[in-house]
Amino acid sequence: MRKLIWMGCLSYLVIGMAHVVAGAILEPLIASYGLDYRSGGQFIMNQFLGFLGGVLITPWLSGRIGRRNTLLVALGSLTLAEGLYSLFLPWGWMLTIAPVAGLGFGMTEAIIGVMIIEYVEEKKATAMTFIETFFGVGALVMPVIAALLIKNSNWELSFPIVAAMSAITMLLWLTMSFGRVDELMARKPQAKQGEAKQPPRVRYPAGSMPILILGVLFFMLYVGMEMSFSNYLPSIMIERLGLNEAEAASTISMFWGLMVVGRLFAGRVADRSGYARFLVTTTGMGMLCLITLSLVWQASLSLIIIGLSGLVWAGVFAIGLVYVNHLLPGYTERTTSLLVAFGGLGGALFPKLTGWLMDRYNASWTLAMLAAMTVVMLIIMIVLAVLDRARLNGDKARTLTAGK
Repeated sequence: MRKLIWMGCLSYLVIGMAHVVAGAILEPLIASYGLDYRSGGQFIMNQFLGFLGGVLITPWLSGRIGRRNTLLVALGSLTLAEGLYSLFLPWGWMLTIAPVAGLGFGMTEAIIGVMIIEYVEEKKATAMTFIETFFGVGALVMPVIAALLIKNSNWELSFPIVAAMSAITMLLWLTMSFGRVDELMARKPQAKQGEAKQPPRVRYPAGSMPILILGVLFFMLYVGMEMSFSNYLPSIMIERLGLNEAEAASTISMFWGLMVVGRLFAGRVADRSGYARFLVTTTGMGMLCLITLSLVWQASLSLIIIGLSGLVWAGVFAIGLVYVNHLLPGYTERTTSLLVAFGGLGGALFPKLTGWLMDRYNASWTLAMLAAMTVVMLIIMIVLAVLDRARLNGDKARTLTAGK
């Protein structure tokens, strides 16, 4: 089981790199093609449309070819796309290839998450938080590598590095044995004998729909904000503070570096404080960080705020998944898929909007939009916490009534 967790960590490291590589080299990339930020936003949007498709298709595909083969397809798609990126084909082709890359890291994220939740028997939340930390490591390392490559005028090597890492990970999944988990990963649930009839689809109770709607909206806004912020952060810093391209690329490392540190402790802090209190507090602090960043014009202070932002947002995604599933017990697989899928939708739409704002207005308007998104997120989380408390009070009242 430990081997499975470590391979999950490596896979998340790779998709962390794949998530941010375009943003890390966005400035030289669009300059090389003679494009504007809107075109760069379209590139990122296409990747996340592929991500959304990958998340949605994963349950269907794994039911037909098994989870291990699905993972191999995912990593193969990512390797192929990053390899084609490395050729720097005409821009129209790059936009066409982008959904394939998104499909690859979307499917990888979904299938690894499901395998960890189902196959790890104890401390699932700890295992997921640990694996999520490696996503942050990948998102931290890639901008550092990109900054060094930009400084040495070799930024074109960024895509080949991700392609090589993805190919190595795919080969390891293809050749390694995981003991008794091998059979589980190869199983095709819909191919079992004697199961001609499909089980009836389980629907959410009507009373749970407000929680589900608020949950998916929160994740759409969060992933959209995080991807917009991390992908356009170098461009924002260049426009607002006059940093050079290498210095600006390193600001993403500041963000993800503190996020990695935060993820080492987020699970334990959330367990002690309670999921609702943790999420309301961190979302509120993240909102204050973005509002403050939009008002600050000093490079040193901006870097401190960027690092603090990474720290406070560190556990929001993983703990948010746990919390919404806690509010909707009995629907874990479906709820998780919906939350991740809508997160992918946000990751597709909002970077496109961010690119338009960068072109039409300026970086200050972009930061204002991102801050406004976090205000809405905080309101949503407060409402979810109130609904949770009302549900708990109702359960207590029913227990007392039944005991009389």
